[in-house]
Amino acid sequence: MMRHLWAAVIWGMIFVLSGCGVPPEGTAGSDDDAFVQAVLADYPQLKGKPYSVDQVKRVVDGDTFETASNNKVRLIGVNTPESIGKIEPYGKEASEYTKKRLSNRKVFLFTDTGNTDTYGRLLRYVFVEGERIMYNELLVREGYANPMTVPPNVMYAKLFVQAERSAREQGKGLWAAGKKPGSSTGVSAGTNNEAADSTCANPEIKGNINARKEKIYHVPGGRYYEQTVPEQLFCSAKEAEKAGYRKSKE
Repeated sequence: MMRHLWAAVIWGMIFVLSGCGVPPEGTAGSDDDAFVQAVLADYPQLKGKPYSVDQVKRVVDGDTFETASNNKVRLIGVNTPESIGKIEPYGKEASEYTKKRLSNRKVFLFTDTGNTDTYGRLLRYVFVEGERIMYNELLVREGYANPMTVPPNVMYAKLFVQAERSAREQGKGLWAAGKKPGSSTGVSAGTNNEAADSTCANPEIKGNINARKEKIYHVPGGRYYEQTVPEQLFCSAKEAEKAGYRKSKE
């Protein structure tokens, strides 16, 4: 009797260690699998990328939230105005929108190339259960956020620029008054590629906002110039600095 019992235990251990019956990391149940397949059909670049499933416990601001597993998640590629501390125009609205859309919702979190930022937050493309549009994209498309490209996570940089153009053309959110709050010169990338004061026909200086929300501009020939997808374009360093950007330390 004891011999049969030990045999059952040993076979059970072999079964578990071999991985049989245990879903591999980054997978979920059949309903979740069906949803993920639908997402991958719309966003094929995510195929093969690790993902996890979690629940939103608390929204910090428009682009950051905490999950039930006690992870803090930062949306890749987008930036909402500040709603904490030094409050920026439309920051509260962006925060409230994310609270409304994400609070207590089940979310699917996909990675790009980098896993975390300098603050230890998970960098993720986020999908809400049952909603096939990526939430990062939705924020920009509805005018609650601007693109914020931080290499190496650049998979959907062009998509976010296109989404911003759509929001701008429709006068949504940040663009309701016809311009980005707080900006003076330059334009958002992907609009008409012309500086606001028309000092040149083809502005080439790229203004970008990094993970620390620092405004940095890159000049042609710079180390990071080619890989940078700009939030704004400028005709001169003076214009960029007037808009609050500093030169890249290369």
